[in-house]
Amino acid sequence: MAKMAGDVQELVKAEPGAVPERYIRPEMEMIGCSKLKSPAAIQIPIIDMGKIVSGDHNNRQHEMVKLSMACQEWGFFQVLNHGIDKGLLQRIKNVVMEFFKLPLQEKEKYAMMPGTIQGYGHGFIFSDDQKLDWCDMMALGTMPKSIRKENLWPSAPLLFRNIVETYSMEVMRLCLTLQNVIAENLGLMPNIFEEMFGENVQALRMNYYPPCSRPDLVLGLSAHSDGSALTVLLQDDESVGLQILNKNQWISVEPIPDALVINIGDTLEVLTNGKYKSVEHRAVTNPKKERLSIVAFHAPSYNVELGPLPQFIDEHHPQLYKKYNHADYNRHYLTNKLEGKKSLDFARIGR
Repeated sequence: MAKMAGDVQELVKAEPGAVPERYIRPEMEMIGCSKLKSPAAIQIPIIDMGKIVSGDHNNRQHEMVKLSMACQEWGFFQVLNHGIDKGLLQRIKNVVMEFFKLPLQEKEKYAMMPGTIQGYGHGFIFSDDQKLDWCDMMALGTMPKSIRKENLWPSAPLLFRNIVETYSMEVMRLCLTLQNVIAENLGLMPNIFEEMFGENVQALRMNYYPPCSRPDLVLGLSAHSDGSALTVLLQDDESVGLQILNKNQWISVEPIPDALVINIGDTLEVLTNGKYKSVEHRAVTNPKKERLSIVAFHAPSYNVELGPLPQFIDEHHPQLYKKYNHADYNRHYLTNKLEGKKSLDFARIGR
């Protein structure tokens, strides 16, 4: 079992200019990290959910076409008018930042145990020589309540639990709407995913990225795809950090105030037999600015069987993925380090 990694924030406080060898990445992993501003022509799509949910027919159809293109060509998009109160977005960013600013002794009351993924610390570490991310993390299972580890939900800051609970419910509502809209765009019954997924599982991962004196040497978060059906990211408005891989080029995602970033996870890639694709993404660091991100993963119940839907298999589109139990896939994902799209090898036919 690998040893627990240290606290990056404390490392920066103690030696502001130091970058320990354990964090320094091979040069090939750092390609494109310094390009924090991408040309406007290659920004990820922006979807107005208000037009989809309550717009007139023409506006709705236009937005649905944009959404279909985003899911097929990008796997990522930003949503505006998503229905989550702007004040709540600010409150959860504030209270999560308050948590990360607590003394280390207080945060370690909620320490992530080796081999697990809930609590405070570093996840996905499986060897003592593995390169580490320049990031401190707090991860919580939020829904259903049966997956929660209540002892890892912080009692400080005082409003942390209440705000996280409210935000998680709002994100669940948005994800249920999105999955129905995506099903409609695919020519499926709008509630097919709702029926297939059963009682949805949701987890939150809160990431704090301290400034790094050598952002050319480290990654805030290793390149990976998500095992979810959908992922919802609340970005820091002040600092660019998210990059996605599009056509073999790393593209920085410029934050839009009050927008949420949505991406397709491995689960939807499997169900659509590759029509919609999960996309590699990573976080880079900044030499002067700290950065916060709050990520919600929306996934099926653990006990469901998943595989490509028959609508996406024909003589021109052979079946790419086998059927599997989602609990088995989830276990595989959480017990391997983040490494591109290797997690999907679990489901690929012919691997």
